[in-house]
Amino acid sequence: MAFSGVVNEPMKMGGVDLRLKFSGDSLGDLYDLTGVLLPDTPPFETDGRLVAKIDAEKSSVFDYRGFNGRIGDSDIHGSLTYTTGKPRPKLAGDVESRQLRLADLGPLIGVDSGKGAEQSKRSEQHKGEKSVQPADKVLPYDRFETDKWDVMDADVRFKGRRIEHGGSLPISDLSTHIILKNADLRLQPLKFGLAGGSIVSNIHLEGNKKPMQGRADIQARRLKLKELMPDVELMQKTLGELNGDADIRGTGNSVAALLGNSNGNLKLLMNDGLISRNLMEIVGLNVGNYIVGQIFGDDEVRVNCAAANLILRTAWRDRNFLLSILKMR
Repeated sequence: MAFSGVVNEPMKMGGVDLRLKFSGDSLGDLYDLTGVLLPDTPPFETDGRLVAKIDAEKSSVFDYRGFNGRIGDSDIHGSLTYTTGKPRPKLAGDVESRQLRLADLGPLIGVDSGKGAEQSKRSEQHKGEKSVQPADKVLPYDRFETDKWDVMDADVRFKGRRIEHGGSLPISDLSTHIILKNADLRLQPLKFGLAGGSIVSNIHLEGNKKPMQGRADIQARRLKLKELMPDVELMQKTLGELNGDADIRGTGNSVAALLGNSNGNLKLLMNDGLISRNLMEIVGLNVGNYIVGQIFGDDEVRVNCAAANLILRTAWRDRNFLLSILKMR
């Protein structure tokens, strides 16, 4: 940590105006030092102006203005204000990344991936934590630290302009409004571009309930099929699109637990697409492979329109499935 500037009323610490630069293994490590609850991240560094008005009897305001820095391989820029007081301190502001590496967001949902994973693991070990992610599972099993969510409130807007990730699926223009109040977390909305279309969702996680309860309302619009599955050669023959709506509710303290104990509804609509047993095998849909095989055999079928309404239940799945299909010659 390095700083230079002015301290007003140094005997009383009435205020400061400093150029502040600091770095570390994880933003989450700053909690013990500052009391500001931040997520676990890959190694970070940041440089900005800290202006503070300190009042030990009422409330103090700390403005970290115009900061620039990095988290892992992602750049960060913005301004944040931390205000002490009752019933809880509050963090507010705007943060932007012009080139966001998606793997750097992994620790926020319990995934260690890419550069910085080892440093994040060492930080967890230092705090007496350990990863419980099974080797044969994809969904994150690491638990959300909801016991700390009530130490402060938050109202922060985040934007990621250009998105980089290891896969070929095109993601762009991520943005969200993060609202945390009394351990109740909302992303309203969480939006991003995907496969030439858009995903708009509202995420609600009730960290003040045991186990945590979660809800996701998701709308997918005009996702291009050939961009959605760029590595599937069969799908490059179509100009079709996929639209959908999902309302999912679950309980659990990890992504895997929430989705594994979920109820809700999923509606999908596809136009001008393509379907075959071979395609189902490629994308790993065994049930879809069986259904398509029973209806069409081994033929490759052009789909004019296909609609599906799936009712999700924790112990079972009830599928209302409708296909309107025309072979195109």
